[in-house]
Amino acid sequence: MTNMTLSIPEVLHKEMSVHSEIKWSDIARQAFEKKVNELHWMDKALQKSILTQKDADRIGHQIKAEVAKRFR
Repeated sequence: MTNMTLSIPEVLHKEMSVHSEIKWSDIARQAFEKKVNELHWMDKALQKSILTQKDADRIGHQIKAEVAKRFR
């Protein structure tokens, strides 16, 4: 197994230290695995997509504009 070193804010480290019974490396590993699985799913879904990057950017801008209107 490969080792990885992470930097976290001191405030977060202090909060984590309160719960020393938790194996924080396991929590991090699970989060990494979840994200990798999400990325695999997304890559698989996008393989069949006919949208171009330009299409995706245009749709993304439209969605952001509509969401912004709701919160004004």
